[in-house]
Amino acid sequence: MASLSLLLRFLVVVTAHVTEARWGPRSRLILTEGSHHPPGNTPSPQPGAGPEPGDPAPAFQVPTLDGSFSYDPAEGALKGPLVIHAFTNKSGFLESLWSSESSLKSLVEGLPDRAQVLFLSLDDSAVSDALWMREQLRLAAAHSSWKGVLTRLHFSPVPVFALGNWIPNVLYYWGCMGHNCGLSQTVFTSDGWKMPIVVKRLDARYDWLMARWSKNLYQLADVGDGCEPSPSLGGAVAWVSEGNCSFFTKVQSMAKSNASGVLVYSLPGNPIQDMNCAGNECFFPLGIPAAMVHLEVSVAQALRSGQVVNVSFQTTPSPNFFISIDQQGALAEMGWFLYPSFSFVNWQAQWFGFSASLQSKLQSPAKVTPVFDQVTMQGDKGAVATVDLPSDLWDFDTLELDASLSCPGRRDSSCAQWDHTVQLFVCCDPLSPHCNVELGRWITAFRRGTGHWLTDVSPLIPLLDSNKCTFTMKTAPWAMPWVVSLNLRFSVSNQTGEDFGKLRPFSVTSLYSGGTFDKNYNKMYQPTKFPVPSSTKKVELYAVITGHGSDENGCGEFCVTSHHFLINAVHNNTRRFDSAGSALGCTMRVKEGAVPNEHGTWLYGRGGWCDGLQVDPWRIDITKQLNMSDFESNAIVYFGLFNGQDPNPAQEPGYIIMSSFLIFYK
Repeated sequence: MASLSLLLRFLVVVTAHVTEARWGPRSRLILTEGSHHPPGNTPSPQPGAGPEPGDPAPAFQVPTLDGSFSYDPAEGALKGPLVIHAFTNKSGFLESLWSSESSLKSLVEGLPDRAQVLFLSLDDSAVSDALWMREQLRLAAAHSSWKGVLTRLHFSPVPVFALGNWIPNVLYYWGCMGHNCGLSQTVFTSDGWKMPIVVKRLDARYDWLMARWSKNLYQLADVGDGCEPSPSLGGAVAWVSEGNCSFFTKVQSMAKSNASGVLVYSLPGNPIQDMNCAGNECFFPLGIPAAMVHLEVSVAQALRSGQVVNVSFQTTPSPNFFISIDQQGALAEMGWFLYPSFSFVNWQAQWFGFSASLQSKLQSPAKVTPVFDQVTMQGDKGAVATVDLPSDLWDFDTLELDASLSCPGRRDSSCAQWDHTVQLFVCCDPLSPHCNVELGRWITAFRRGTGHWLTDVSPLIPLLDSNKCTFTMKTAPWAMPWVVSLNLRFSVSNQTGEDFGKLRPFSVTSLYSGGTFDKNYNKMYQPTKFPVPSSTKKVELYAVITGHGSDENGCGEFCVTSHHFLINAVHNNTRRFDSAGSALGCTMRVKEGAVPNEHGTWLYGRGGWCDGLQVDPWRIDITKQLNMSDFESNAIVYFGLFNGQDPNPAQEPGYIIMSSFLIFYK
């Protein structure tokens, strides 16, 4: 009762200084003469001015609506990650995040076990914000079986500027401009107005409309609901109401009307929505930007009276809206939210769970051979090291690659753009046909630096046939630098084969590589005959296959391809990339280590890979498909198909990167 009394007393004191309680987001932000500042003049923090990702999070305590919430690193690592979210009513992105039923349900239904979220407010209205946020999530959980998650959601009525701990420093020091932070704004001006009208906006989804607003001053044209083309707008920005047709139809109609962009305003009482395409609409390219704002009465009245209204677009830096503490007690960034959904919080929390599990695995017994330790990888050479291998190498039957990619700086903003293939090659004998064979493959994350993976490549142990080997790790020579670390982990497994006891690989035969995925692709491959060495007890097909590039069908990155290894003209071993091109295919692999919340379209399924993830080897036991006699050979042939047929793109064919082997065990 004492703690409840103190909280109530605090609420009474703070409420006297904040705006009236509300049960929905306020609809507009108007800058007064005294508060207007020109965009772009906010100084950015200098390195060394505050905590960085990876630093230990200090202890803190904050009042919440349900009592005190505290974090103390002295009590040991967190049982689960903590996400800290700072809300502000000045953000159209956050308004949509909090008013979307699907977004709210994704949090209550998908927040990983043990993960917790602390909700704060950057505004004077922190009390009403906390009450409103809690009510929104209670309503989202009301008719589900996930009500228990509410005990892991904490709402503080104390505004960020009054917390008195380290959290405001990190939120402001990590301030950013992007899809999930920064204040995207629309500025209306007209002759006779003393002040511009500045309102929050939410741009249409980046992966639907990639055109961006320029810094030009546009004239605004009222075009009703925008569902039908209008007479030429002469490059004006179309002002259209929501409803009566899809967002796609509005943007398409206004593009046909020669508009420079589209501003959709919400009907009275409605929140700003996430503007997106649906179904086949998404495959129709549109070349103009669009955004959603609230109906601004002054603007509407001026347009109806024939007054000229001009519009421009700006983004004002803001504190970061999301930071976190991982299970190890380290501060961490939350990445980039492609659209307003709490799913991105869930995915980051899932990755924290993967990371904690990986750290646990790395504590298991193994003989560790360091190869790279924070080495810069860039250019044609990449990262190169010659290392001594264990003298008792053949006592081990397991080889894992402990690899990580980080960035030149500690922030994601220092990370390389785009996703690139990273390959690890090994050469133990320059005269061997296996010199510079691929040992491992990864795909870089797009502007995120948290990748760390453990990849089992045990079948390739026979490639390490010398006491000294040279390892080369490289990516596209024009890519921005990455900082790589790599350890070889040798260990003994606890597994035994069903029929043969513990088996070890002793011989590797190289098979096929990839190439340009066009009409000539399968003409490159001929059947290969091979004998089975004596004493062989098991034979395995081992392949690492990824599709890249994009023809008119999205091949090979975003199309469904199948890869076939036909043995003795009877047994068809098939690797099919069913999730390629799917909207959320790579989100399903965050629990396996795919780095979430990257820039770009990391969520989409791809041809055998995901951004920020190792490429897992595909392994098939083919022993029973073979003639194991010493006197007879077997035959294998590879072919790759798109839609069950030979690829035959009309333009810009993609390509397949492949390493494939036969592995013999005894």
